[in-house]
Amino acid sequence: MKTTSGTFWAVLGLTMFAATPAFAHLDPLEHGSFAAGFSHPLFGLDHILAMVGVGLWASLLGGRAIWAVPSAFVATMVAGFALSMTTIGLPFVEPVIAASVVALGLLALVALQAPTAIAALMVAAFALFHGYAHGSELGAAGTLPFMAGFALATAALHAAGVFAGLVAGRFTGSMAARIAGGFVALGGLWIAVGN
Repeated sequence: MKTTSGTFWAVLGLTMFAATPAFAHLDPLEHGSFAAGFSHPLFGLDHILAMVGVGLWASLLGGRAIWAVPSAFVATMVAGFALSMTTIGLPFVEPVIAASVVALGLLALVALQAPTAIAALMVAAFALFHGYAHGSELGAAGTLPFMAGFALATAALHAAGVFAGLVAGRFTGSMAARIAGGFVALGGLWIAVGN
């Protein structure tokens, strides 16, 4: 069982870093604003890794954090999206997003234990930048359907991270989730160096 589990994580890690996604965002005029918004976080490795990292860390925190930390991320991401609709600029969006992937992966890797409110504030700081980035790529999409789409996709990625962390935890304790957090952090470094 442990050999199979180890093989799974090795293959997952290699697959994650073997290639960059080679697809573009959906055209809202052709596919609809909701579909364009839903697909948006799924087409960026930085967003995928960050969202899964939030879920992994929340699963390691346990208790109320399992839902409160991802919820804080989604709510603040929506606020960041709204901020992007104003004339207020947010500096260093892409570098902070890359840093968020590394940081969220490291938080899971070391299984940092923090009070739920502090953990929620920590992820919210990064979420503001992720939401702003989504807003800056709105294009021709309708604002509310696009926002609803990316918020739902983000919540689904958080849920995937939480689920993976909890299921893996039943077999390996915190080890598998922590290793996955390490892969998230390495992915963030790869993104930062590659950009």
